[in-house]
Amino acid sequence: MRFEILGPARVLDEDGEPVVLGGPRVRGLLTLLALDAGRVVGAERLAAGLYGPEPPEGVANALQAQVSRLRRALGRDQVEFHPAGYRLAADPRDVDAHRFERLAGDGRQALDAGDPRRAAPLLREALALWQGPPLADAPHAEAAAAGLEELRLAAVEDRVQADLELGAHRELVAELRRLTAAHPLRERMRAQLMRALYGSGRQAEALTAYDDARRILDEELGVEPGAELAAAQLAVLRADPSLAATAAPVSRQGLRAQLTSFVGRAEELRQVGAQLTEARLVTLIGPGGAGKTRLALEAAEQATGDVCFVQLAPVTEPADVPKAVLAALGLRDTRLSGHDRPPAVDPVSHLLAALADRGLLLVLDNCEHLITAAAELADLLLASCPALRVLATSREALGITGESILPVAPLRLPPPDAANPFDYPAVRLFADRAAAVRQPVDETNLAQVAGICRALDGLPLAIELAAARLRTMSVGDVAARLDDRFRLLARGSRTALPRHQTLRAVVAWSWDLLDEREQRMARRLTVFVGGATPESAERVCGLPEEVLFSLAEKSLVEVVDGRYRMLETIRAFCAEQLAESGETEAMREAHADRYLALAVEADGHLRTAEQLEWLSRLDEESGNLAAAVRWAAETGRAALGMRILAYSACYWWMRGHRGTSADLADGLIAGMGQTPPAGLQEEYALCVLVAAWGSRPGDDLRARLKTLRRLLPAEFLSTRLEFLTMMLPMFTGPPDDYEGVRKLMAQYAGAMPPWSQALMHCGVAFMLQIMGRGGEARAEFERSLADFQAVGERWGATLALSGLAELAYEQGDYAASRALADQGLRTSQELGSVADMAECLCLSADSVARLGDLDEARAGYLRAAEMARRIGAGDTLARAHVGLGELAVLRGDLGEARALMEQALTECSGDWYSSEEVRARIQAGLTGLAEIVSGR
Repeated sequence: MRFEILGPARVLDEDGEPVVLGGPRVRGLLTLLALDAGRVVGAERLAAGLYGPEPPEGVANALQAQVSRLRRALGRDQVEFHPAGYRLAADPRDVDAHRFERLAGDGRQALDAGDPRRAAPLLREALALWQGPPLADAPHAEAAAAGLEELRLAAVEDRVQADLELGAHRELVAELRRLTAAHPLRERMRAQLMRALYGSGRQAEALTAYDDARRILDEELGVEPGAELAAAQLAVLRADPSLAATAAPVSRQGLRAQLTSFVGRAEELRQVGAQLTEARLVTLIGPGGAGKTRLALEAAEQATGDVCFVQLAPVTEPADVPKAVLAALGLRDTRLSGHDRPPAVDPVSHLLAALADRGLLLVLDNCEHLITAAAELADLLLASCPALRVLATSREALGITGESILPVAPLRLPPPDAANPFDYPAVRLFADRAAAVRQPVDETNLAQVAGICRALDGLPLAIELAAARLRTMSVGDVAARLDDRFRLLARGSRTALPRHQTLRAVVAWSWDLLDEREQRMARRLTVFVGGATPESAERVCGLPEEVLFSLAEKSLVEVVDGRYRMLETIRAFCAEQLAESGETEAMREAHADRYLALAVEADGHLRTAEQLEWLSRLDEESGNLAAAVRWAAETGRAALGMRILAYSACYWWMRGHRGTSADLADGLIAGMGQTPPAGLQEEYALCVLVAAWGSRPGDDLRARLKTLRRLLPAEFLSTRLEFLTMMLPMFTGPPDDYEGVRKLMAQYAGAMPPWSQALMHCGVAFMLQIMGRGGEARAEFERSLADFQAVGERWGATLALSGLAELAYEQGDYAASRALADQGLRTSQELGSVADMAECLCLSADSVARLGDLDEARAGYLRAAEMARRIGAGDTLARAHVGLGELAVLRGDLGEARALMEQALTECSGDWYSSEEVRARIQAGLTGLAEIVSGR
C-alpha cells in the first residue's frame, strides 16, 4: 500500500486503486500513524492529535472505535496494537511525507556537492508529492504540519537554487516574485530573486528588490538584512560575474514545449527516469495512441544533461535513419576536400565521430516502421559511444541485448461501481481536455464520461479525440455515438502527425505494418470475446501460435494471465477487416465448434475433485461460451447452440450465472416448436430448464416445461448429460412413486456414475423429508454427503449440508442447523458459488434468529439479499426478505414487516422446487401480522 498525507489523506492499494477509508476521524488517525510509519505511536498522542487539548469523555473508547474502523479499511495486520499505543505496519518509504524528506535531502546533498543537474529532478520529484496542505485531516497536529511546511519551503528554495545554477534566470523571475510575496520574510528567496533579476540583465530591479526586502524586515522585525542578502546586494553593485554564473549550458535539441498538461503518468515517468539511470537503452512499447511519445518527451525534459529528440515518423527509408539523427543534432552533411567533390562522409561514421565522447540522451521516437534500421543504429552507437543513452518508443521492442523494456499501457479506468471516477487518470485526462473546450465534467455527466473512457480502452489519444468533439456535441451525444467510433473520432489536431489525427489512422498504421499472416490472425482473432489462449487461437484461426506471439510483440494484442486479447478499439478495426475478407461465417463456425468441444470436455470434470481447476478455466472462457450460443441462435443453428448450452449448464448453475444463461436459452428456443430436434431430446430438455431458472416463466415456457414431463419422466437417467439428472426433477416435480425410485436405485446400483449415485441419495433424502420421515432422510443425506466428499465435489456437498441443516431446523436443533449451514457456506465459498452462499446464509440466519441473536441474523439476511440481488436469484432474495420481515415483527415494526413480506411475495418465481416453502412462509407471516393487527 501507499499512503498519502501531504494533502487529504489517501491510501492506494498495490494496484493503485484508492482504498475507502471512511470519515474524517479515521483519515486523521491514519495521518497521525503514517507520520511515524513503522513505529509505535502512544495512545495519548493519538487522542490529542484527533481531539485536541481537551478530549471528550471516554476518549480511549472513541480512539479504539476509530482504530477498528481503520483496521476494517486496511486490514487488521496493517494497524497493530502495542501496550504503548498503535503502529502502522508500513515501510516509511511507502508514505509520501517520508519519501519527500528523503528526496529533498538527496537533492540538497547533490546541490551542496555542486551537481545542480542531479539536484533539480530530485527536488522536483519531491515537491510533486504535495497535494495540498500537509496533514489536512489532522487539524490538531499543527506542529508536525508546520515542520513539514518548513521543509517544503526549504526544498522549493533548493530547487530554485539548482535552476539558477543551471541558468534559468529569466524563467524564475515571475515565480520568485510570487514566492517572496507569499513569504516576505524569507531572506534566501529575496536573494534568489535578486540573482534571477541580475542574471536576466535587470540590475536596477535587483537593487530595488533588495530595498524592498530591507524595508519589510525593518517594519516587521526591526532587523537589518542578513549576510546572504547583504552579499547579494554587494555582488550586484560590483557587477560580480559569479552572481550570474551558470553550469555549462544544456542542449535540448528537438524538444518542443507542450501546449497541454501531462495527466496520469506520474508513476510511469518515475519508472522511465529510474530505468534510464540503470540501463543505457530503454524502450517504451505499447499500442498506438497509448501516449508513448508524450511520455518520452516529458522524460526527456526531466533528464539531466544534453538531450536530442529524433522524430522518425516522417522517415520512410531505413537508410535515412542515421541522416534523421544527424539532422536532429544539427550536424551538416560534411564533405571531404578536393576539386572533384567526392561523396559525403558516411552518416553513421559522422555520428560515431560526433558522439564518441558526448554525454547525451538520444530519443528515437516511432521506431516501429523502421525497427531493424533503428535497432542496428542504436546498437552501434551504444557500443561505440560509452556516454550515450538511448530512449526509444515503438510498438515493439528493438530486440537488443541490454534493452530495458517499459510497457506503456492505457490509462487506468474506473470500474462501473467506482466511488469517485476522478481518482482514475483516464477520467482526469478527459476532464482536463474537456475543460479546454469549456465543457466541464461534473456530477451530472461523470458516469457518462467514465463510460466513454472505458469504451475507448483508456487510450489517451482516443480520449483526447473524444473530448475535442465536445466543441460541437454534448457528453451524452459522444457517448451515444461510440458504436461508430472511427467515424466519430475523425477530427484531431491539424498539426499532429497524419496517423495521429484520427482514431482510424492510429490503428491503420499498426495494421499496415503487419505481414499477411499477422493480418489474417489479427482479423480472425476478433471472433473471441475476452481473449483467447494460444491453443484456442491456433485451432480457430488456423495459424500457428507463433503468429499470435508476434502480434503481442507488436502491441496489437495484450497478454493478461496467459490470455491474448485485443483492446476494443483495435478489435473493432480488425473486425471490419474480417467482414471485408468474407471469412466471418467460417470463423464464427470454427469458434463455436471449439467451444462446444471445450464445454463437452469440461463438463466431465466439473463434478469431480478437479472441479475448481475446470471452473476457473471456464470462468476465463465464459464470454466465449455465451458468444458461441448467441451466434448459433442468431444464425438458426439451434442444434449447435443447444449442445453448447447443455454442456455449459452445470458450470453456469454452479457459478450462479443463471440470469445470463437463461437469456441465452430463451434466445435459442424462441424460434423452435414444442418438439425437440431428433436425437437432441436431452439437450432440448436442459435448454428449457436453463431458460426456466432465470425468472418466473411465461406461458410459452410453462407449456414447454409441461411437455418435459411426457418427454422425460422425473426418474429419467441421462445417458449423455449427467447434470440433467439433477435438473429434471427440480423443475418437473418429484416422482409420484417413491418406491419406484427405490427400485430404480437398486436396479442401477453400482452402474451409475459416483456423482449421480450421490445425487440420487440426496434426492431420496428430500423426498423422505417431505414425507415426514426425518430419521431416514438424515441417513440418506449423510450418505449423499459422504459420497460427494469422496469424489471431491463441493456443490453436491453443499446441497447435502443444506438438507441436513433444514432437517435439524425442523427438529428444533438450531445450534446444529447453524453449524451445518455454516459448513455449507464455507464449502460454497471454496466453490465460488454465490447462489449457494446466499442460500446457506439464509439457512444460518434462520437458526441464529431462533437462538436469539437478532442483529447477527439481520446481518446474515442482508448479506444474502445483496448476493441474491447481484445474480438475479429471486427465490433466495424472497427468502432473505421474509426473514428480515420476521425480524421486523419481533422488533415491533409491523409496517416494515408487511412491506418486506409483500416484496418477497413478488420475488417468488412460483416453481415448486424453490418457492413452495418460501411462499408458505410468507403467507404464514402475513397471516400472523393480520392477527396481531386485529388483536390490537
